[in-house]
Amino acid sequence: MDWRGIPSLNSLRAFSAVADALSFSHAGRALNVSHAAVSQQVRALEKHLGATLVTRDGRGLALTAEGALLATHLEDAFQSIRRAVDLFAEEEQSRPLKVTMTPTFAVSWLMPRISDFRLDHPDIELMLNPTAEVVDLRPGDTDVAIRFGRGEWAGVEAEQLLATNFVVVAARSLVGDNEFQDPESLLQFPWLQELGTNEVSMWMQRQGVIAARKLNVTHLPGYMVLDGLRRGDGISATARAFVETDIQTGHLRVLFEDERPGSGYYIVTRPGMMRPPLKAFVSWLKRHARFHG
Repeated sequence: MDWRGIPSLNSLRAFSAVADALSFSHAGRALNVSHAAVSQQVRALEKHLGATLVTRDGRGLALTAEGALLATHLEDAFQSIRRAVDLFAEEEQSRPLKVTMTPTFAVSWLMPRISDFRLDHPDIELMLNPTAEVVDLRPGDTDVAIRFGRGEWAGVEAEQLLATNFVVVAARSLVGDNEFQDPESLLQFPWLQELGTNEVSMWMQRQGVIAARKLNVTHLPGYMVLDGLRRGDGISATARAFVETDIQTGHLRVLFEDERPGSGYYIVTRPGMMRPPLKAFVSWLKRHARFHG
């Protein structure tokens, strides 16, 4: 389509509103603009078309023959646009809400609480995707992600949901009561790591540790990492919030802890307006984090 010959949408909307109300003032109120702005848009449209569309009729307005013809076509066109917008809104409202998060977050935080959301919002269909991969938030696809970090991701909105440090922990049955001053002393132990992540090697790099030989690392789904950690199958690096109870009971020991400002899990969404199901889910997440941690 050659868009250069089509007048601006604002001028067409202004004229259509005038044709409907036969008043610049009423049209302005309908469009939430001044009557002068409406009049200016109509005059610009008349200049573009080279025809008079509206004339004075006593104290009111009247359409010329050309204006009446254009108004009829515009009414059909705008009604078609309205139907298309309504159909899109209905589809957006009804399509499942797609949520992505790490498997560990899903098992340790989300799933024990999700039945509460289902009770509050039985009309919202959820699609949960527990994955270690960083999923792009594309329009019409994934709506929201729960990511661990400090909220420093480009092109998205990030709001902290759960503040928590990153800890290296192990069962007392594996490491006993020995004190570990140097991260390099942990290389002798087996490690457990969530499948698809590289948290162990990243933590080692931050500590400046270079392993002389390949680490003894077993890669497991998130829920299996936590189970193995509690059994004493290996050392692991995880969010403190998920093992806090085990730490407090003394079953797990914190060997090292990263205390970085802003560290935690974040609600990550695309910039702009949220569709109602997403807005309801985000509000529910924040409410549960605020009152239940």
